[in-house]
Amino acid sequence: MTSRITLISPAMNRSLRETRFDDDGPLDASGTARAESAAGSLRAADRVLVSPTARCRDTASALGLTAVPEPELAGLDMGRWRGLTLDEVMGREPDAVTVWLTDPGAAPHGGESVRALCARAARWLDAAAEFEGRILAVVEQEMVRALAVTVLDAAGPAFWRLDVPPLTATDLSGRSGRWNLRLGRELGAAGC
Repeated sequence: MTSRITLISPAMNRSLRETRFDDDGPLDASGTARAESAAGSLRAADRVLVSPTARCRDTASALGLTAVPEPELAGLDMGRWRGLTLDEVMGREPDAVTVWLTDPGAAPHGGESVRALCARAARWLDAAAEFEGRILAVVEQEMVRALAVTVLDAAGPAFWRLDVPPLTATDLSGRSGRWNLRLGRELGAAGC
């Protein structure tokens, strides 16, 4: 059986625009408009899931999707840095940011490490591979990166080398533990 999963990154909001660690804010007007314009461009799915964050739920809604919340697909828990911009954290804790960006096992913010996020992504992917049919999931950019790192069996630092633009589709397909990856197609593009 071949498993097919399409991951949709959320549309733009203030947190993304300001490089702010997720404050669970909603989409902004331009993000909502862009997602609404892409509604109907996705292939039908047998199962539609959504990360529990506001911007993912708002993106799913703007795309016209009826999605089931999936806690395992939550974004990276940023602990005490949640809601702060990267510049703010760099001003307060520059050494901690350096450690966080270079050591996948570090969680100086008191939340979840990149390694822990990747392990959670791998567990979810193993379970999703048992589902017969197409899965569509609206998830945070860091979850897309964690799943890509998992699929490629890449080292943890590769997590920081992957860019996931807002409102793009990433496809995973595979069987017997072997996965193929197609990154970052703009919604509305052929084959979504």
